[in-house]
Amino acid sequence: MSIYVGNLSYEVTQDDLTQTFAEYGSVKRVQLPTDRETGRLRGFAFVEMGTDAEETAAIEALDGAEWMGRDLKVNKAKPREERGSSGGGGGGGGWSNQNRGSRRY
Repeated sequence: MSIYVGNLSYEVTQDDLTQTFAEYGSVKRVQLPTDRETGRLRGFAFVEMGTDAEETAAIEALDGAEWMGRDLKVNKAKPREERGSSGGGGGGGGWSNQNRGSRRY
């Protein structure tokens, strides 16, 4: 499982996050998503730590804490939802081909 870190400064670096979270245990990985079009940081990150106990300690210590001028939002990351096709599915009411024959022209 990993930790979601929100409301980050757009100036934050992976090293900044690694150093901060290392105070609570071993940091396995830090991900800082960027916007596809602009390349700019999106203001949140994901941090993976060595154990669940380390993650819990980091969450309890850092959630709501002020860091780099912002109040952090830190919690367990939720599993990513699958984004299937939003296909329209079904005809839902309306006119059928049989009803169209009764139109007036």
